[in-house]
Amino acid sequence: MAEMGSKGVTAGKIASNVQKKLTRAQEKVLQKLGKADETKDEQFEQCVQNFNKQLTEGTRLQKDLRTYLASVKAMHEASKKLNECLQEVYEPDWPGRDEASKIAENNDLLWMDYHQKLVDQALLTMDTYLGQFPDIKSRIAKRGRKLVDYDSARHHYESLQTAKKKDEAKIAKPVSLLEKAAPQWCQGKLQAHLVAQTNLLRNQAEEELIKAQKVFEEMNVDLQEELPSLWNSRVGFYVNTFQSIAGLEENFHKEMSKLNQNLNDVLVSLEKQHGSNTFTVKAQPRKKTKLFSRLRRKKNSDSAPAKGNKSPSPPPDGSPAATPEIRVNHEPEPAGAATPGAALPKSPSQSSLPAVVVETFSATVNGTVESGSGAGRLDLPPGFMFKVQAQHDYTATDTDELQLKAGDVVLVIPFQNPEEQDEGWLMGVKESDWNQHKELEKCRGVFPENFTERVQ
Repeated sequence: MAEMGSKGVTAGKIASNVQKKLTRAQEKVLQKLGKADETKDEQFEQCVQNFNKQLTEGTRLQKDLRTYLASVKAMHEASKKLNECLQEVYEPDWPGRDEASKIAENNDLLWMDYHQKLVDQALLTMDTYLGQFPDIKSRIAKRGRKLVDYDSARHHYESLQTAKKKDEAKIAKPVSLLEKAAPQWCQGKLQAHLVAQTNLLRNQAEEELIKAQKVFEEMNVDLQEELPSLWNSRVGFYVNTFQSIAGLEENFHKEMSKLNQNLNDVLVSLEKQHGSNTFTVKAQPRKKTKLFSRLRRKKNSDSAPAKGNKSPSPPPDGSPAATPEIRVNHEPEPAGAATPGAALPKSPSQSSLPAVVVETFSATVNGTVESGSGAGRLDLPPGFMFKVQAQHDYTATDTDELQLKAGDVVLVIPFQNPEEQDEGWLMGVKESDWNQHKELEKCRGVFPENFTERVQ
């Protein structure tokens, strides 16, 4: 019997919930169609907007904080492996081995302590802060449902009040054949029954309205107090969170700096004992990005002249067009200063001018050097500026670069497009390739300046 009673209560509750959902759905449809008014509270709606914004910001902060912690843990692992590598290569008879081992141990402990304090003082606080949002969000949604119930009860009661006069008119006269056929004394009882039934419906509607209003207002008052308070608390929470992170990070780096200084002192002592076995780091060129290389190759292909084109021949000696070569320092070359096979003289200002300046003068673009006596320089590439010699081997990493061996002599020429020149890079052709082929388009390329030394 108890089980049957329990099933009956459960079935009744389910039926009641279904009826509430149907009533709410009907009320929302009427409100959207404009056939029923909806209770509005702009102040509360603004509080809800602030709540949603605060929840979004907090969720993002929690996600980024977890990412930061994961990065700290990854750095800890990387630092630990690096120190382990140092311990492996640090030979037993080297001075400072025990000190280096102790530093590595303290380094590991410092990382662990930093990570744990971030969890305790930042992440757990963050989780506690966000833990209050789900309950409030659920209560906001419930308030919305109770507001619909209140509006529905209010509309039902108002409709009964409006129909009161119509009901009284119907009660005043018989409306059915049964009432007309009934005796006079019986008609009076039927009218009294209808009046009582109408009053009962109106009383029930009023009770439902009062109940719905009470439930809604209780929830509304609580949320009206909590939401602004929660919104204002975000400032203090953000300040405390980021102050904790900043303070922990500052202390961590201070302690880590001390450990690094101690390790440096140990390595300095090792270097002093083995001072004769020094390792010299050679200068390395600035690496170009693949994107820049692609752009430069495209510009070269667009701007380079066709292979069949020839540079214009120098005008005959004594002709009006024959003029002395304009030097890099803007001064004409003295007569008889240049002879075939000789290098161009170097002026004081030549090394300080950009390589592309020579390109602007027609007397050097065609590769001919003219002196006062008319002797030509046909053994150098067009626009030749000076010679350099490779001091180290350089392996080309792109198709537009020169492959150099220590001792190679390179004839430096200007870039066709000044915008293509990188800082620390020169354009040139190896002297051996030029003497053999005399084809600039096939032999020229870029190379790092710090791998060479100027010889002329």
